Amino acid sequence: MNDAPRTYDVVVIGAGPVGENVADRTRAAGLSTVIIESELIGGECSFWACEPSKALLRPVLVRADARRVVGLDPGTGRALDAAAVLAHRDEIVSNWTDDDQVDWLTSVGVDLVRGHGRMEGPRHVAVRTPDGATVRLEARQAVAVCTGSRAALPDLPGLDTLRPWTSRNATSAHEVPGRLAVVGGGVVAVEMATAWRGLGAQVTLLVRGTGLLSRMEPFAGEMVAESLREAGVDVRFDTTVAAAVREDGPGGEVRITLADGGQLVADEILFATGRAPRTDDIGLESIGLTPGSWLTVDDTGVVPEVPGGWLYAAGDVNRRALLTHQGKYQARITGAVIAARANGESLDERPWGAHRTTADTAAVPQVVFTHPEIASVGLTTTEARRTGRHVDVVDYEIGSVAGAVQYAKGYQGKARMLVDPDRSTVVGVTFAGLGVAELLHSATVVVAGETPVERLWHAVPAFPTISEVWLRLLETYRG
Repeated sequence: MNDAPRTYDVVVIGAGPVGENVADRTRAAGLSTVIIESELIGGECSFWACEPSKALLRPVLVRADARRVVGLDPGTGRALDAAAVLAHRDEIVSNWTDDDQVDWLTSVGVDLVRGHGRMEGPRHVAVRTPDGATVRLEARQAVAVCTGSRAALPDLPGLDTLRPWTSRNATSAHEVPGRLAVVGGGVVAVEMATAWRGLGAQVTLLVRGTGLLSRMEPFAGEMVAESLREAGVDVRFDTTVAAAVREDGPGGEVRITLADGGQLVADEILFATGRAPRTDDIGLESIGLTPGSWLTVDDTGVVPEVPGGWLYAAGDVNRRALLTHQGKYQARITGAVIAARANGESLDERPWGAHRTTADTAAVPQVVFTHPEIASVGLTTTEARRTGRHVDVVDYEIGSVAGAVQYAKGYQGKARMLVDPDRSTVVGVTFAGLGVAELLHSATVVVAGETPVERLWHAVPAFPTISEVWLRLLETYRG
């Protein structure tokens, strides 16, 4: 048997959207590249997160919007066809097959090794394949860790017999639970509460803190909480789960004990309580790092704790911004950095330069697909205070804009713009309201482009659209 390693310029561990983008950029630069994947090519986003969750949410949100449009009769009490929605979800994720993704890798000239990859010292990775064989790989230039994150479960006794839902179960379930308890108050919690309530489940949302979406502007979480309650979700704040037990037998109920002594019974319990890095079994100990830890990187994607500058980490695994689109952004820059260094080229590490992930700290966009939608980019008022930055806060009720009046009767929404008074640039924007997701990229361009407020006066929004809120924000700021 020949144990000699296969040698490539770049070895990528993890073939989700982040790993795919690193591999695409390095291969396009002429570097031989291999990618390793133990599950489905396309990763968490394609099969258990972004894509299936939005397939579940879209019908729910459209129906909620339609109820506010004059002349439509969506049937206030009419239930969605849950079977049709779940079948569409299955189609969106290609029934959990990755043939198209494999074809794409082949088309761009990236080699694929299926199996579990573990580092065996600097630049060496061993892959245990499904048939029990071992494939050894060596990287001339770089190893990129793009293994993402997994759901973090709380430290409760009996979790192995509880069989709780994680985000994966919540997006891939084939039946609507009669009663669903959701533990958490972040994005996954509110989106899945929205989706499964809309599909007919009785949903109880158990939140340890005092509000929802704590990393966003307070009004965003307040509006989502009000809407969830209007939809019939039992939202409970300052609530902690002390214990949970599933009764024996198929379909056994979950009996939940709360810290205050209260009791709750559900058919399923979803823990949406955070994420953990998928680094526990990738051989970090062989290069002096701690298994199971997040991988801290600099703005070029390099892990500086590892000597030699050969180890990179992009996406969730570096904890900079746990969002697919932001991970892909990091991947594009990481791929460019690897290629530049391999070719002996100097790096452009200036802010907003080609080889620096500036947006990770200045302009991270995010949409929460609830009713109403929440869209934000850049700083929030809380983050500005925490970091000691002085900002001018500008608020405007989106429902006062003509486009919002046209969009839905009784439109409720709010926009907040944060302005750096010293530089006269916008450093943060948050929208909460129906249809605001499509406003976000304009805000992202403004923040990332550091566009002076004086220039924004010349960006004329079309009438009557919701985007006219930009003009109203500027008028309010001018005072």
